[in-house]
Amino acid sequence: MSSIKPIHRIAIVGTGVIGASWAAYYLARGFDVVATDPAPGAEANLRKYVEDAWETLTTVGLSDNASIDRLYFASSMKEALGNADFVQENGPERPDFKIKLFADMDDATPPDSIIASSSSGLTMDVIQSGCKRPERCVIGHPFNPPHIIPLVEVVGGAKTSEQTIEQAMEFYSSIGKKPIRLYKALPGHVANRLQAALYKEVLYLVQQGVLSVEDADIAVCYGPGLRWGVMGPSLQWHLGGGDGGIRHFMEHLMVPLAGLISTLETPEVTAELKQTIVDGVVREAGSLSVNQLAQEENKVLVGLLALRAKASELQSGIPDQKRRLVA
Repeated sequence: MSSIKPIHRIAIVGTGVIGASWAAYYLARGFDVVATDPAPGAEANLRKYVEDAWETLTTVGLSDNASIDRLYFASSMKEALGNADFVQENGPERPDFKIKLFADMDDATPPDSIIASSSSGLTMDVIQSGCKRPERCVIGHPFNPPHIIPLVEVVGGAKTSEQTIEQAMEFYSSIGKKPIRLYKALPGHVANRLQAALYKEVLYLVQQGVLSVEDADIAVCYGPGLRWGVMGPSLQWHLGGGDGGIRHFMEHLMVPLAGLISTLETPEVTAELKQTIVDGVVREAGSLSVNQLAQEENKVLVGLLALRAKASELQSGIPDQKRRLVA
């Protein structure tokens, strides 16, 4: 990473579920991590989260010098950020709070360090508005949980420098993440909007009595969801076009698809619909708690990532752009 300041020490601001997961991941990648959070019991909760996640991270594979012992907890933000090379912020999603927090972090962090926010609901235009050095502030939004899911959405604000965005992309990529760059800021970024678009139709179909909540979940995870875990929807349509690929699809199959799209409608989110969803999910979950379901999901995700990594090794002779579907 010769093009950016060497990163050895990472500061985590806010140690809730997202911040704790980030801390675990950075430790697994061999960094010194200093965390801070004013909430009562924050340090104990953070250390327990990291310890619980360490077995999974060990299964995935630890970097050289990875150690839980490299986690430090600072009582003040000034102490935590004073020597930070990179900051990952995970505070509450309130504009007034976030603006002041970033202004304070800007003052406390070395001027050549990047300050990234995990924010999912606020744009960097808003967040950086009170900073003296807004050019080094950027969104680095993870997908939960960050210590397992590779995706990171990177998007700057109006005052973010191009260099900062490029550095953030390079850094996340260098530690095993799959960063994507957003050229425009939108509420919810990209992945959450894609989820919302699909769930909108799920709600509509359930409300219209087309199928049950349980069968809607089966339709996704045992149908297109399996394929989307290998390659994205546009590349899937390339396969759907047969020998003619995506050109054939656009010329002959996009018209009927566009017709189908035009029939999609918006559900009316009523109390009755919400209760229907609740009842269906409770039936699906059965006796398993939310924590037990999350643990089971993480085990499957780790297995899927291992399969993808193995496939990537087998395909190592293929040019990078072709290897994306397995990497």
